Amino acid sequence: MGLVALAGLVLSGRGEPYQADLSQQGPPSARSGSAAGAVQDLLAALEAGDPAGAADLAAEGDGAAREELAAAATNVRALDLTELSARYVDEVGAVSPEGSWTAAVALTWAVAGFDREPARAEVLVDFAGDRERVVITGLGGSDRISPLWWGQRLAVRRTDTALVMAAGDDAASRAQSYLQRVRRAIPVVRRVLPRWRPSVVMEVPASAAGLDASLDVAEGTYSAIAAVTAQADGSGRGDAPVRVFVNPDVTGRLRGAGAQVVISHELVHVATDAANAEIDPWLLEGFADYVALRDIDLRLDVTAARARASVRRSGVPDQLPGTAEFDVSADDLAAAYELAWLVCVEVAAQVGEQGLVRVYELASEGESTRAALAGVGLTPAEVLVAWQERLRKLAS
Repeated sequence: MGLVALAGLVLSGRGEPYQADLSQQGPPSARSGSAAGAVQDLLAALEAGDPAGAADLAAEGDGAAREELAAAATNVRALDLTELSARYVDEVGAVSPEGSWTAAVALTWAVAGFDREPARAEVLVDFAGDRERVVITGLGGSDRISPLWWGQRLAVRRTDTALVMAAGDDAASRAQSYLQRVRRAIPVVRRVLPRWRPSVVMEVPASAAGLDASLDVAEGTYSAIAAVTAQADGSGRGDAPVRVFVNPDVTGRLRGAGAQVVISHELVHVATDAANAEIDPWLLEGFADYVALRDIDLRLDVTAARARASVRRSGVPDQLPGTAEFDVSADDLAAAYELAWLVCVEVAAQVGEQGLVRVYELASEGESTRAALAGVGLTPAEVLVAWQERLRKLAS
């Protein structure tokens, strides 16, 4: 005769049922089924642009979570996000003794009118549950990408060709200010790249830490970077949407012309799909600065001040700026950008602006830098020697 064990029920010797003491059960477990349902309820609220419905997925007394959820729904409407989907994937880490846990959620989203394909990323959602209900207690987390619109109220400003979303206490004024900079940068880029059809989405977090969260990197990684052009979801897919991410802590310290050059530089990256290209750093960054600085009326001792100081301090480099010089933690990153710009200035001096554009185009199409330069009759050695001579004159 077989022995059958029933959960919570055993038979006594007298044949009478005995109910187990539930207070002696093991540690709590994630209620993934109910949490998956909560994610679908959240998706429905997001698609409807329903802040109140989203907020109700948090506990009534959890003001912070209710605010995050309402903000996400409000942002969906303001940004006109489409192709939304959300799917509970799995728990991340252990369930706490109180019965709360964090889970990864597969999320997709696209900005209507700007993104040809949706962004795709796993984001984090915090849950808690009891016998009655599973509630959402937070959005975002430190070891996954955290889209700017996911859990904090944004200000959004747009034109037919540009959209800026900004977070923080002064979000509205910053969104408007950066939109104006984008509008001024578009003709700067099109003077050199007239075939570009502008379509720009910019994200301005509240701080440098917010920038790191948007890019899923360790806090402090981009603390010295004014802005970066990258995929919205960090997926590495060639068709992923691209964003200009701004570090307000750095750009906020720049004067008007300096901040404008930063935005023009990043729009060159957007126009040339640099986020999906493999190009030598001196050409990638130097070309963007060449376009951004082309019509800026500043003396060379201003635009190349850090490069000149570097040469005076350490001598003329024996090679063109490479990956190490452009590492975000490099000691003299600003000088590397100026040195790269001067390489491109030298190439343009030898073969003309259209020659420089041709070198960049060939490199972005997959040609080696050597082959790209050969396409306009130059060699890397010739460029290096001429650039070194230019630096000697600059430092004298």
